[in-house]
Amino acid sequence: MDQNQQGIQYMQQGKYEEAARCFHDAIEANPSDPIGYINFGNVLAAVGEEEKALNFFKKAIELDEQAAAAYYSAGTIYYKQQRFLDAKNMFEAAIQKGLDHADAFFMLGMTLMYLEQPRLALPYLQRAVELNDEDVEAVFQFGLCLAQLELVDEAMKQFERTIALNEQHADAYYNLGVAYAYKDDAETALSMFKKALDIQPDHLLAGHGKKLMEKALKRE
Repeated sequence: MDQNQQGIQYMQQGKYEEAARCFHDAIEANPSDPIGYINFGNVLAAVGEEEKALNFFKKAIELDEQAAAAYYSAGTIYYKQQRFLDAKNMFEAAIQKGLDHADAFFMLGMTLMYLEQPRLALPYLQRAVELNDEDVEAVFQFGLCLAQLELVDEAMKQFERTIALNEQHADAYYNLGVAYAYKDDAETALSMFKKALDIQPDHLLAGHGKKLMEKALKRE
């Protein structure tokens, strides 16, 4: 097993100091290989040394402009720091350089959502779900994106799929409630808000929706 593989094993075990030592040795042994720098950057990011991590990702990109994983890892730091434009550029580069992974498409989609560009986010969230249709959060966020674009029927299918994957997903029930309210089905909307509150009693939006639907049903 080489130093990079050993280091990754240590990372998976949460042994970051040992992992860092392995990646340091890998860089010493082969300073022109970007993989060691990417791995070392990932360790630094894991322990909160984000700016130092970015320097390692930049070094990896200097060594190999096609190092898709370096762009992706840098993007995740920018995303965490809410530097969404920088994150978008990095995730786009990662995908352009060949990173065909659900997480890359999901993160680019989420970044575009934060940049209030749901129309641009939609194909990336859709692709994330296509690549991993068991990812609850990806399915749910795809539904939210569809809802923002007023594609209500399609959004509802994704919220139902979210619940099929995780029946305790209060936000999916809440958003289904909003969709049924939008369709003037107050009774079903009310039952969805109630389910959200059963799961999460302090869900303020579901509580508000429940009161509105109860008022609407009294008026009928």
